[in-house]
Amino acid sequence: MGLRAYFAAVFLIVPPGLQAGTIHARHREVKKMEIKSSAFSMNQPIPKKYTGEGEDVSPELEFINVPEKAKSLALIMDDPDAPPGTWVHWVIYNLPSDTRRLPENFPKKEALKDGTKQGPCWGVDSFERVGYYGPLPPPGKVHHYFFKLFALDKALNLSPSQATKNELLKAMKGHVLASAELVGVYQR
Repeated sequence: MGLRAYFAAVFLIVPPGLQAGTIHARHREVKKMEIKSSAFSMNQPIPKKYTGEGEDVSPELEFINVPEKAKSLALIMDDPDAPPGTWVHWVIYNLPSDTRRLPENFPKKEALKDGTKQGPCWGVDSFERVGYYGPLPPPGKVHHYFFKLFALDKALNLSPSQATKNELLKAMKGHVLASAELVGVYQR
Protein backbone atom coordinates (compact mmCIF):
# COMPACT_ATOMS: atom_id res chain seq x y z
CA MET A 1 0.00 0.00 0.00
CA GLY A 2 1.40 3.39 -0.95
CA LEU A 3 1.69 6.26 1.50
CA ARG A 4 -1.20 8.15 -0.11
CA ALA A 5 -3.51 5.12 0.17
CA TYR A 6 -2.46 4.57 3.79
CA PHE A 7 -3.41 8.12 4.85
CA ALA A 8 -6.68 7.92 2.92
CA ALA A 9 -7.56 4.72 4.83
CA VAL A 10 -6.66 6.29 8.20
CA PHE A 11 -8.92 9.29 7.59
CA LEU A 12 -11.80 7.03 6.56
CA ILE A 13 -11.70 5.03 9.80
CA VAL A 14 -11.40 7.99 12.22
CA PRO A 15 -14.50 8.03 14.42
CA PRO A 16 -16.83 10.98 13.68
CA GLY A 17 -16.37 12.48 17.17
CA LEU A 18 -12.66 12.94 16.54
CA GLN A 19 -12.88 14.72 13.23
CA ALA A 20 -11.45 18.21 13.09
CA GLY A 21 -13.90 20.85 14.25
CA THR A 22 -15.87 18.51 16.50
CA ILE A 23 -13.20 17.52 18.99
CA HIS A 24 -13.52 20.85 20.78
CA ALA A 25 -17.28 20.44 21.15
CA ARG A 26 -16.67 17.52 23.53
CA HIS A 27 -14.59 19.65 25.93
CA ARG A 28 -16.20 22.08 28.33
CA GLU A 29 -15.62 25.65 27.24
CA VAL A 30 -13.96 27.81 29.87
CA LYS A 31 -15.51 31.26 29.98
CA LYS A 32 -13.49 34.33 30.82
CA MET A 33 -14.13 35.97 34.18
CA GLU A 34 -15.76 39.42 33.91
CA ILE A 35 -16.55 42.40 36.10
CA LYS A 36 -19.46 44.68 35.15
CA SER A 37 -21.39 47.56 36.69
CA SER A 38 -24.99 48.68 36.30
CA ALA A 39 -23.72 52.26 36.80
CA PHE A 40 -21.39 52.49 33.77
CA SER A 41 -19.97 50.41 30.93
CA MET A 42 -16.37 49.76 29.89
CA ASN A 43 -14.51 53.01 29.17
CA GLN A 44 -17.63 55.10 29.84
CA PRO A 45 -18.03 57.96 32.35
CA ILE A 46 -18.56 57.10 36.00
CA PRO A 47 -21.69 58.95 37.16
CA LYS A 48 -21.07 61.86 39.55
CA LYS A 49 -22.96 60.01 42.31
CA TYR A 50 -19.99 57.61 42.64
CA THR A 51 -17.34 60.36 42.85
CA GLY A 52 -15.93 62.73 45.45
CA GLU A 53 -18.07 65.46 43.87
CA GLY A 54 -21.22 63.43 44.46
CA GLU A 55 -22.37 61.02 47.17
CA ASP A 56 -19.03 59.16 47.03
CA VAL A 57 -20.68 55.74 47.26
CA SER A 58 -19.33 52.68 45.49
CA PRO A 59 -21.11 51.54 42.32
CA GLU A 60 -22.80 48.16 42.14
CA LEU A 61 -20.40 45.56 40.71
CA GLU A 62 -21.19 42.15 39.25
CA PHE A 63 -18.71 39.26 39.01
CA ILE A 64 -19.29 36.78 36.17
CA ASN A 65 -17.65 33.39 35.50
CA VAL A 66 -15.62 33.23 38.70
CA PRO A 67 -13.59 29.98 38.58
CA GLU A 68 -15.06 27.13 40.63
CA LYS A 69 -11.68 26.53 42.28
CA ALA A 70 -11.50 30.07 43.68
CA LYS A 71 -11.23 30.31 47.47
CA SER A 72 -11.48 34.11 47.71
CA LEU A 73 -11.74 37.28 45.62
CA ALA A 74 -9.86 40.57 45.76
CA LEU A 75 -10.58 43.93 44.15
CA ILE A 76 -8.34 46.93 43.57
CA MET A 77 -9.51 50.26 42.14
CA ASP A 78 -6.88 52.75 41.10
CA ASP A 79 -6.19 55.73 38.85
CA PRO A 80 -2.88 55.58 36.93
CA ASP A 81 -3.50 59.08 35.49
CA ALA A 82 -3.00 60.91 38.80
CA PRO A 83 -0.18 63.49 38.55
CA PRO A 84 1.89 62.14 41.49
CA GLY A 85 1.51 58.50 40.33
CA THR A 86 -1.11 55.76 40.56
CA TRP A 87 -3.75 56.81 43.10
CA VAL A 88 -5.43 54.00 45.04
CA HIS A 89 -9.21 54.31 45.56
CA TRP A 90 -10.21 50.91 46.94
CA VAL A 91 -8.53 47.79 48.32
CA ILE A 92 -10.79 44.88 49.22
CA TYR A 93 -9.82 41.24 49.78
CA ASN A 94 -10.96 37.92 51.23
CA LEU A 95 -14.34 38.36 49.61
CA PRO A 96 -16.00 34.92 49.80
CA SER A 97 -15.49 33.04 46.53
CA ASP A 98 -19.25 32.74 45.97
CA THR A 99 -19.65 36.55 45.90
CA ARG A 100 -21.20 37.49 42.56
CA ARG A 101 -22.22 41.06 43.35
CA LEU A 102 -21.15 43.98 45.49
CA PRO A 103 -24.08 46.26 46.21
CA GLU A 104 -24.01 49.99 45.67
CA ASN A 105 -22.67 51.85 48.72
CA PHE A 106 -20.60 48.93 50.01
CA PRO A 107 -19.80 49.53 53.72
CA LYS A 108 -16.61 51.47 54.48
CA LYS A 109 -15.49 49.13 57.25
CA GLU A 110 -12.16 47.41 57.83
CA ALA A 111 -13.76 43.96 58.25
CA LEU A 112 -17.18 42.45 57.55
CA LYS A 113 -18.80 39.43 59.20
CA ASP A 114 -18.26 37.23 56.12
CA GLY A 115 -14.45 37.65 56.36
CA THR A 116 -14.17 40.42 53.77
CA LYS A 117 -11.47 42.95 54.60
CA GLN A 118 -10.70 46.38 53.22
CA GLY A 119 -7.31 47.97 53.32
CA PRO A 120 -6.30 51.61 53.51
CA CYS A 121 -6.45 53.65 50.33
CA TRP A 122 -6.77 57.18 49.00
CA GLY A 123 -3.29 58.05 47.98
CA VAL A 124 -0.04 57.17 46.27
CA ASP A 125 2.29 56.69 49.24
CA SER A 126 0.18 57.55 52.28
CA PHE A 127 -2.98 55.59 52.93
CA GLU A 128 -5.46 57.01 55.40
CA ARG A 129 -8.96 55.75 54.61
CA VAL A 130 -10.59 52.33 54.50
CA GLY A 131 -13.22 51.43 51.92
CA TYR A 132 -14.26 52.98 48.63
CA TYR A 133 -13.37 56.56 47.85
CA GLY A 134 -14.48 57.73 44.45
CA PRO A 135 -12.85 59.75 41.71
CA LEU A 136 -11.92 63.36 42.45
CA PRO A 137 -9.17 64.19 39.95
CA PRO A 138 -7.74 67.66 39.51
CA PRO A 139 -9.54 69.71 36.85
CA GLY A 140 -8.32 69.07 33.33
CA LYS A 141 -7.74 65.78 31.56
CA VAL A 142 -9.83 62.61 31.68
CA HIS A 143 -8.74 60.05 34.29
CA HIS A 144 -9.16 56.28 33.92
CA TYR A 145 -10.32 54.27 36.93
CA PHE A 146 -9.44 50.57 36.85
CA PHE A 147 -11.57 48.13 38.85
CA LYS A 148 -9.43 44.96 38.89
CA LEU A 149 -10.97 41.72 40.14
CA PHE A 150 -8.82 38.73 41.11
CA ALA A 151 -9.96 35.14 41.81
CA LEU A 152 -7.48 33.55 44.23
CA ASP A 153 -6.72 29.95 45.14
CA LYS A 154 -6.71 30.80 48.87
CA ALA A 155 -7.93 33.30 51.42
CA LEU A 156 -5.18 35.70 52.44
CA ASN A 157 -3.81 35.92 55.96
CA LEU A 158 -2.25 39.36 55.84
CA SER A 159 -0.44 41.22 58.53
CA PRO A 160 -1.26 43.98 59.17
CA SER A 161 -4.92 43.16 58.80
CA GLN A 162 -5.41 46.38 56.83
CA ALA A 163 -3.28 45.61 53.77
CA THR A 164 -2.36 48.31 51.29
CA LYS A 165 -2.51 47.70 47.54
CA ASN A 166 1.20 46.81 47.39
CA GLU A 167 0.92 44.40 50.33
CA LEU A 168 -2.10 42.78 48.70
CA LEU A 169 -0.36 42.43 45.33
CA LYS A 170 2.64 40.81 47.03
CA ALA A 171 0.42 38.34 48.94
CA MET A 172 -1.54 37.42 45.78
CA LYS A 173 1.58 36.58 43.77
CA GLY A 174 1.35 32.97 42.58
CA HIS A 175 -2.26 32.60 43.77
CA VAL A 176 -4.27 34.29 41.00
CA LEU A 177 -6.53 31.87 39.11
CA ALA A 178 -8.20 34.53 36.94
CA SER A 179 -8.54 38.28 36.68
CA ALA A 180 -10.91 40.76 35.06
CA GLU A 181 -10.97 44.50 34.60
CA LEU A 182 -13.57 47.24 34.24
CA VAL A 183 -12.46 50.77 33.36
CA GLY A 184 -14.51 53.88 33.98
CA VAL A 185 -13.54 57.45 33.19
CA TYR A 186 -14.11 60.75 34.98
CA GLN A 187 -13.15 64.34 34.26
CA ARG A 188 -13.59 67.56 36.22
